[in-house]
Amino acid sequence: MKKNLRNLLAVGLGLITTVAFAQTWDVDSRTRMDMSDANGDGNQVKSTDQRVTLSADWEGEGYNIHVSSDVNYTLGANSDVSMSIYEAYATADFMGATFGAGRVALNMGSGALMSSNEWAAKRTTWEGLGFNYNMEGTADIWVGYHRQNDGSGADDAGNMWLNAGGEMSGWNWNFLYMTEEGIDNSATGIDVSGEVMGAGVMLSMNTDFNENTMRMIGLSYAAMDNMTINVAQTFYGEDGDFRMEGTSMDGSYGVTGNLGYLSAGSENLSYGLDYNMGDLTLGATMHNITNTLDENVDRSITEISLGYSLNENAGLSVSMANEDDVQYMWMTLNVGL
Repeated sequence: MKKNLRNLLAVGLGLITTVAFAQTWDVDSRTRMDMSDANGDGNQVKSTDQRVTLSADWEGEGYNIHVSSDVNYTLGANSDVSMSIYEAYATADFMGATFGAGRVALNMGSGALMSSNEWAAKRTTWEGLGFNYNMEGTADIWVGYHRQNDGSGADDAGNMWLNAGGEMSGWNWNFLYMTEEGIDNSATGIDVSGEVMGAGVMLSMNTDFNENTMRMIGLSYAAMDNMTINVAQTFYGEDGDFRMEGTSMDGSYGVTGNLGYLSAGSENLSYGLDYNMGDLTLGATMHNITNTLDENVDRSITEISLGYSLNENAGLSVSMANEDDVQYMWMTLNVGL
């Protein structure tokens, strides 16, 4: 513990010195209390996780340098402290395009194939090179090569990827194509969203590196000025379990804070509502899960969320997911400066 503390102080002193010379800097703090009874220990606070992110930027004519670090501390029976570089990258403009290199958090399309899992203590980042060209009014195009840093210190094989998104006739679209060294197949994601007769419509079609598929269609309707009703159905192919490592859906409630990927053959019908009263927001969603490969699968999961804006820089939220006798529950305080 003393060694960890000494290392943290040394690195922290270096970061403070770095921030002092930065042109802009930000601090974001997240404190989460785990009150789940998923382990059968009763509804009690088992641990408190603290994550503080300190970021600094240097900008000049045609270039930008960004560095941010995460300090994670867990209180409870198994206290732990760690510190790591979250993002560190540089970008430069050239002939209307932007080139970048370093470690960066990427969220493309629906996030089913590439996302940073902001909910987790150790978020997913990508290390490599990137090229961006914004064809204003037509498409925003990204091309990149990366290796994944999933927080464990192990890197995946190199990936090439192309992401293009834009808007056409009132419809938003996004296309993501990924390849991985040593694998013949590619991963693809197509997302389309728009409005039909006052209702929001979305479609997401995804295929992972093993050619397993996940399809989702959704509908949202503003029943009142401050209340929205949502209905969605997600289908998983029967050939194998769909999965992409390190995304915001790679894991269930204790890892990503959401239901996550389901097994092959699963169908999830979800419906719920969101209610916005200004500083106070309420949300409730019911999931009904069946499986075409196993008629005994019949799951019902209820999600409830409550959020309150304390001021311009701070917010408090409570999230709960309940399935039969298993309950996940968290209280989170976010503060940003």
